[in-house]
Amino acid sequence: MRFLPRKHRKPPTVIVVALIDVLMVVLIFMVVSTTFKNQAAVRLALPESSQAQREAAVSKALVITVAKEAPHFYFGTEPVEEAALEAELKKAMEGNPGRGLSIRSDTDAPFGKIIKVMDAAKAAGVKGVKAFTKEAGGG
Repeated sequence: MRFLPRKHRKPPTVIVVALIDVLMVVLIFMVVSTTFKNQAAVRLALPESSQAQREAAVSKALVITVAKEAPHFYFGTEPVEEAALEAELKKAMEGNPGRGLSIRSDTDAPFGKIIKVMDAAKAAGVKGVKAFTKEAGGG
């Protein structure tokens, strides 16, 4: 005995081609955005050292980059004016006063600019200053 008549429902129509198009656009966006994530802001030719440390040893330190052309100073990937360097270091040191500073400098960067970074670090209360180098004979 059937009390309710069965309705023949039509399955919903899903346009699979449109879903595949959207999926491909999202996939291309993800591939492109993750490919360029670790690009350096400034190209540097690091000086060679036979005592060079791996980058992991200084990964928790603040990083200041000194380029050979203006703007000379980069805090992370953002350019910083020479006058604002000390203030930026003080602001970064507020959260963790035990952090060190790592200087990445081009081999042709003016040495006076490296001294300016070291002076600003000392005034900001940075305890340890290290320099990025590459291993002698390495690439």
